[in-house]
Amino acid sequence: MKLLRYGEAGAEKPGMMDAAGNIRDLSAHVADITGDMLDDASLAKLGAIDPSSLPKVDGNPRIGPCVANFSKFCCIGLNYADHAAEQGLDLPKHPILFMKANSAIVGPNDTVQLPRGSVRGDWELELGVVIGKAAKYVSKEDALDYVAGYCIVNDVSERNFQQALTGQWTKGKSCDTFGPTGPWLVTKDEIADPQNLDMSLDVNGECRQTGNSKTMIFTIAEIIEHLSQLFTLQPGDVISTGTPPGVGDGMKPDPQYLKDGDVMELRIEGLGEQRQAVVADT
Repeated sequence: MKLLRYGEAGAEKPGMMDAAGNIRDLSAHVADITGDMLDDASLAKLGAIDPSSLPKVDGNPRIGPCVANFSKFCCIGLNYADHAAEQGLDLPKHPILFMKANSAIVGPNDTVQLPRGSVRGDWELELGVVIGKAAKYVSKEDALDYVAGYCIVNDVSERNFQQALTGQWTKGKSCDTFGPTGPWLVTKDEIADPQNLDMSLDVNGECRQTGNSKTMIFTIAEIIEHLSQLFTLQPGDVISTGTPPGVGDGMKPDPQYLKDGDVMELRIEGLGEQRQAVVADT
C-alpha cells in the first residue's frame, strides 16, 4: 500500500495510490496520514479498502511530505561503508545520530532553497524509515515490527554550515526545505528486503549517486535498537538512514556543490521518485 498526502502546503489531504498510479482520496476514512494511524491494525483497515471505491483525484496535484506532524526527524550519518571510503573516514563504532529540524520538511518535488551564505550545498539520497508504534528498549530481532513503512528522503546539506561553523551538524542539515520526504509511504509488506534496495540520484541529468542499502554499516534493525535505548521513537517518526557514495563534497579532485537552477532527481527501488529544482535565496 502506498499512502500519500496531496494538495497545497499546509492543507494536504490523505490519499492512496492505486495499481494504475492514480491518486485516490482517503478523506472519508482518515483525517490525515499521521502517526496515530500507522499501527498494524489501522494499516490493515486501510489495506482492506478497495482503491477503486475511493474518489479519484483528477489533475496533477502537489504531493506533500508523506507523513504529517511527526515528532522527530532522526538522521544517521556515515552509515554506508562505500560512502565512508570516499570520505576517507573510519567506520563508526555506533550509529552517528543528528537531528534535522522538522521545519526543514517539504514535499518530494518542492523547491529546495539554498539559504543566504550557502557556498557548499550538497545532496544526500537516503532511505527513510517511518515508525508505526512507540518503540522503547527494542531489540534488533523485534525492531522491524515497529516499522510502518519506507520512503525516500533527500538529506540536503550545507557543508560549510555543517563543518565550518562551531556546533553540531544540525546547523548544516536543518535549513528550510532541506528535508524533501516522500512521494509516498510504502508499507513494509510491499518491501521484501529493505536491506537490498537499489538507489540513485542525478543532478542536471548526470548520475551522481548510486548504491544499495545492503552496504549500510548499521542495518535498519540495528539503528532502531540503538535509538530506542536512548529515547522513545514515536509513531510517525522518520529515521533517515544514511547516504551511499557520490555526494558532491566527496567528488575528487574537485568537489561539486548545488547552485541556483540545478535539478536533483532521486529514486529508490519500490519507493518512487523525487525531483527538486534548486533556487538560491538572495
